Amino acid sequence: MKATVVSIAVALALIGGAFALTKIGGTGEVANANNVTIVDGKQIIEIRAKGGYQPRKSVAKAGIPTILRFDTRGTFDCSSSVRIPSMNISKILPQTGSTDIDIGSPAVSALQGSCGMGMYPFEVDFQS
Repeated sequence: MKATVVSIAVALALIGGAFALTKIGGTGEVANANNVTIVDGKQIIEIRAKGGYQPRKSVAKAGIPTILRFDTRGTFDCSSSVRIPSMNISKILPQTGSTDIDIGSPAVSALQGSCGMGMYPFEVDFQS
C-alpha cells in the first residue's frame, strides 16, 4: 500500500514537471521576442532548442531571404531533431552549436515546425 502511494506521488510529480516545462513562457505567443534580426539583407530568426523551442512563436517579415538559426546547448531531447513538414525539412541538430536552415523568402504565412516526435511545436508568423 505504501509503495503504491509513493509510486503515484512520484508519477504525479513527473507529469506535473513535464507539463510545467511545456508551458514555460505562458502560451509561447511572444510577438516581440527580439529574436529576429536583419544582417546583410538576410533575416535571421534565432530559436533556442532544448526542452522545446524558445520562443515558440516568432514574428518576421515576409518576402525577404530568411534563415532559421537553431541554437543548442547540451540538447539531448527530441528538440534536437527539427521538422518543417510544409517545406520537407528534417534536420538533426548537434548537441551544442548553431545550425542555419535557409528557407528562402517566405510569403505572408504561418510556418509551423516541431521536434522529430511532434511534441514541441514552434511557429514563425511571416507578415507584410
